[in-house]
Amino acid sequence: MNIKNKCLIIVLVLVTSVCFAKEKYGATIPWTTFEAEQMKTTGTVLGPKYGPYQVETESSGQKCVKLSAKGQFVEFTSTVIANTMVIRYSLPDKKEGNGLNATLGVYRNGKLVGRQLISSRYSWLYGKYPFTNDPSAGKARNFYNEVRITNVQIKKGDLIRIQKDESQSGEAQYCIIDLADLENVAPALKAPANSLSVTGKNFLGSDFKDDYTAAFRNCIAEAAKTGKSVWIPTGTFKITGDIVVPANVTIQGAGMWHTILTGDETLYTDATKRVRIIGNGNNIHLSDFAIIGKLNYRSDSEANDGIVGSYGTNSTISRLWVEHTKVGMWIENSSKLKITDCRMRNTIADGINFCVGMNHSTIENCTARNTGDDCFAIWPTTFMKQEFSPGYNLITHCTAQLPFLANGSAIYGGDSNKIEGCLFTDISQGSAVLISTTFPTESKDNNINNNFSGTTVIADCKIKASGGFDHEWGWRAAVEICVDKRSISGIEINNLTITNSLSNSISVIAKNEGEKVGVLSNTVLKNISVSTYGIAAKDKHDLFISANAHGSLVIINSHFPDLKNESKSFALSRR
Repeated sequence: MNIKNKCLIIVLVLVTSVCFAKEKYGATIPWTTFEAEQMKTTGTVLGPKYGPYQVETESSGQKCVKLSAKGQFVEFTSTVIANTMVIRYSLPDKKEGNGLNATLGVYRNGKLVGRQLISSRYSWLYGKYPFTNDPSAGKARNFYNEVRITNVQIKKGDLIRIQKDESQSGEAQYCIIDLADLENVAPALKAPANSLSVTGKNFLGSDFKDDYTAAFRNCIAEAAKTGKSVWIPTGTFKITGDIVVPANVTIQGAGMWHTILTGDETLYTDATKRVRIIGNGNNIHLSDFAIIGKLNYRSDSEANDGIVGSYGTNSTISRLWVEHTKVGMWIENSSKLKITDCRMRNTIADGINFCVGMNHSTIENCTARNTGDDCFAIWPTTFMKQEFSPGYNLITHCTAQLPFLANGSAIYGGDSNKIEGCLFTDISQGSAVLISTTFPTESKDNNINNNFSGTTVIADCKIKASGGFDHEWGWRAAVEICVDKRSISGIEINNLTITNSLSNSISVIAKNEGEKVGVLSNTVLKNISVSTYGIAAKDKHDLFISANAHGSLVIINSHFPDLKNESKSFALSRR
């Protein structure tokens, strides 16, 4: 082969590699998912179903498996090496609304690995938003919970069984399995040089029992004074109060599977005694630990737990797992913040929300599953002073799955925000992507208006089985622009692949109130691929414009054979 041909081959390989990189959607995840309905089972496969208030609708692929008797199981052959497992399950609720327990056995090649006590205490909400734990309110949601299992030592080819084992008096009579994740987790990290351990005797104090709250506070204070970092070793650490992180402090754990900050179930009804990490300065760095809260109800009047506060400039949040808190992360007044490789699971409200004064900040390679509000959101509201002009934020290469309320991602205003390279699957309670003016972004007293400006971009995303029933808005589209009493301008939606939409694939809807009539302008749909829609609801379309919508939309290199425009005040054009 001559030099010219060799060079040509090298160039082609490089070009192909770049193309594959650009075509990748969602986060790069280190686990492999096995769907229950695809496993061998002695139970009953449920679904698909798509309507509201049904366990099948909240299941991956809208299917799951019900184990109704002792000894019933699901079973699969592992295709990977793994030492940890996550099982997503649903148990019935107790009539009083405080949950039931059950026992699952995990078997490898016919031998018991261990039994797991599981509970529905952190599942099941009822009634109208913001919901209640009282089953008599009806309209159930949040059917699922997950259990993390370590030290399972699985090889390729191993036969893994998840079985409903012996039932004790008062245990749940059935267990529904949605999926299992297998992951090979790296060994625990070691303490970095020049670090202070929260387990140091000088931080624990002479009266230490089992609550590490004071130890964390003491260690962080010393780290801020000395310039050293804070180290959280392998273990489980009970936290019962706010942990405030000042400027220039780094906190690192041994890994999200190894270092766990957990709440006290007996105290968690007191909003001041939850696991709450509060940023309060520039150059803060959090990494490599999990937060497992104990919250099982929603009250929007109570402070958020999880990761909250202001991270100033040039902070990072990396490789955190946040579960059973009100929000995963609710961040305000930060610029050039980078959130990477984090997992939000089973939260009562949002996964990650960029709120007041967020500027040039990024959410990258993060995942959210079973959140109780938007998986990822940008909401430039004004309930507090904003330190930075909100805009130019980016949600990139993230994966959103299975929220039990709201959307996979949402942008509610701001200047030139962007969502790119993301994967949205099974968004059965709302839109995969929502662009909306429903929530307030203006303060007339402070002469601030953070409504949409610049160019808001949604690009290079893949959307599957999305566009579900919203309890207030009815059937959302997989991608929806909601012009709610205020105008929206400068939207660019390009290179989307939308498949198996439960309702409309794309819609523009509006809510007008007297003279408050919003107008959509300078908006483009470009290179959009749509296939299969209206799976759950009749008379749906690939592109739908509601009768009360005002404005215009440009369509470029996109084919919508079932387009329906009900509005005489909305113009569609093609280029």
